[in-house]
Amino acid sequence: MAEHKHGDMDVKAQEKTFDGFMRWTMRTVIAIIVLIILMAIFIT
Repeated sequence: MAEHKHGDMDVKAQEKTFDGFMRWTMRTVIAIIVLIILMAIFIT
């Protein structure tokens, strides 16, 4: 079994995936908040 050395793994693909996930999450949260505000203004 190979010995593990902390910090040797290339994590660029994981960082790119996480950045994309966070970008998508933030856009979705903002869209939901805007939708809720619009519903509060026009439906009540």
